[in-house]
Amino acid sequence: MKRILAVLCLFFLVTILFPGHLLSQDFIPEAGVGNVDVEVSDAGFHQILKQKFIEGSAFFMSFIALALVAGLAFCLERIIYLNLSQVNTEKLLSDIEKRLLDNDLEGAKDIARDTRGPVAAIAYQALIRIDEEMAEIERSIVAYGSVQVGLLEKNLSWISLFIAGAPSLGFLGTVIGMILAFDKIQSQGDISPSIVAGGMKVALITTVAGLIVALILQVFYNYILAKEDEIQNRMEDSSVVLMDMIIKYKHKNKQ
Repeated sequence: MKRILAVLCLFFLVTILFPGHLLSQDFIPEAGVGNVDVEVSDAGFHQILKQKFIEGSAFFMSFIALALVAGLAFCLERIIYLNLSQVNTEKLLSDIEKRLLDNDLEGAKDIARDTRGPVAAIAYQALIRIDEEMAEIERSIVAYGSVQVGLLEKNLSWISLFIAGAPSLGFLGTVIGMILAFDKIQSQGDISPSIVAGGMKVALITTVAGLIVALILQVFYNYILAKEDEIQNRMEDSSVVLMDMIIKYKHKNKQ
């Protein structure tokens, strides 16, 4: 998963940060020019994005773009992991039950071991302790279930960090941009609308970018939480069914 995360991060870094030569000649301001003037009417989405990126201070906008890239990489890694963790639990438990009814314990273990996902992992841990007391089996299911929940929630804290960090970076860029705008007013001794409006426009672009990044990551984050809750509910239901199957198996072998 670490390799997948690195590849995804590199992919988004190339496609988002450098969509067609970000600092191409058409968008580099000439010497002595304070702002970049671009004909927006004939520009495409990438051109407009480049222009706003440069206008909003490439320094702060780069950190916001990096938060988007890293956040999306973590989100996609979690989505891939959660989708791979989902299996047909009804069929899995049905196959295990058939093997147990046929007194084929090793076959049931093989099915659980060869199936991916947390439900199969919990089932395998229970089956290898099937000769122990029911309290010990239940304790192992609960303990290993907690381990699987931890794996499902892995890297979610990083996504939360990028969701909170992107607007904060935007606000920081805005505050610093406003300070620079007032310094310009002070140095020129003029408070004309053009000077004030230009400085505020550049400063507020970073805030808008940070909020957009946070909204995008929040959508993915909520989807991940929904998938995780669905898997956890299946884990709980499957644990109850698994305990019933083990009780029947142990009762049958006592007779």
